Amino acid sequence: MASTPPSGLRRTLGVHDAVIVGLGSMVGAGVFSALGPAARAAGSGLLPALAVAALVAYCNAMSSARLAARYPQSGGTYVYGRERLGAFWGYLAGWAFVVGKTASCAAMALTVGTYVWPGQAHAVAVAAVVALTAVNYGGVQKSAWLTRVIVAVVLAVLASVVVVCLTSGAADAGRLGIGLPTGLAGVLEAAGLLFFAFAGYARIATLGEEVRDPARTIPRAIPLALGITLVVYACVAVAAVSVLGTDGLGRAAAPLADAVRAAGAPGLVPVVRVGAAVAALGSLLALILGVSRTSLAMARDGHLPSALAAVHPRFQVPHRAELAVGAVVAVAAATADVRGAIGFSSFGVLAYYAVANASAWTLDTAPRARAVPVVGLLGCVILAFALPVASVVAGAAVLAVGAAAYAVRRWMAAR
Repeated sequence: MASTPPSGLRRTLGVHDAVIVGLGSMVGAGVFSALGPAARAAGSGLLPALAVAALVAYCNAMSSARLAARYPQSGGTYVYGRERLGAFWGYLAGWAFVVGKTASCAAMALTVGTYVWPGQAHAVAVAAVVALTAVNYGGVQKSAWLTRVIVAVVLAVLASVVVVCLTSGAADAGRLGIGLPTGLAGVLEAAGLLFFAFAGYARIATLGEEVRDPARTIPRAIPLALGITLVVYACVAVAAVSVLGTDGLGRAAAPLADAVRAAGAPGLVPVVRVGAAVAALGSLLALILGVSRTSLAMARDGHLPSALAAVHPRFQVPHRAELAVGAVVAVAAATADVRGAIGFSSFGVLAYYAVANASAWTLDTAPRARAVPVVGLLGCVILAFALPVASVVAGAAVLAVGAAAYAVRRWMAAR
């Protein structure tokens, strides 16, 4: 399983590299954008919501790790669902990934706009999408060294936010009191929104063909990356709440910039804005790449229009898929708000991981081995339907459209 087939990708990533990839996908723009909407939903239940999101993410991560070790090839749950549950479930996971991550692209673009030029956030977001689509069209991809640079910059900015907030005279431990002012429903809604910030750990699993000894490396790298991310997010949440309170955090358009301003360090605000922009641009670049490549694979399998399977003869990129993804993301970035994009994205991604957990459930019949995927599956379903009503309705409708398209295609093929 660890050998590289003649037509496969090179296995060059060890545990350290895989952890960096996971951190680059998780410790990014999500923490700059998701804390505000989550605080608005949960109030003083924000920290319990973070714990719930982390628990569901952990179960999903372990299920993904087991599946990736069994199927060390690119594609993630699109492959796992197909192999363990059948062609339809693999297709549905791929469809959920494409629509969910397309919304993630819009959320990242809007995060760039909100931090760079709040008064023209939508215009900046569209410009960012157009620019990165052009970069991807030319065949430029984010390399390992760029991921390390982005992770280092973001961690340095977040560390500065935590230190400045917690050591300022504006910090008040009384604001950290935990309660349930919006009830359990508010905590679950916030957990669903915060899940958006954790979802990048699957990037490790989707690199199954490029990891050395995947049966050992992937199960070690995913929990390590997830654990580091949880610690970072918890520290940032505590620091921000200590100076803004959950009400102030919920009202903030750019939560971490507002937090350092309230802490009496206005000079740090431009640094935070640059850090958020770098993180969001890095995430957006990787997301556009991932969605376009998944669209390419689904088009090759006949699940999306075959025109999207075209590869540019010069640049060797799926240029039609990239242009289609860029166009859809640009429209979404021009019309959506951050909370709506995050909610819709979370619904699609939670549906994707529900299929992953169901696939992992089939790997072993022992009750103890099945406990984690059961908790993960239930968590995904509960958090998905606890999201804002508009996100649930839109997400369920899009999944239904995808399922209907699959049924019609099968019916036409049968005839």
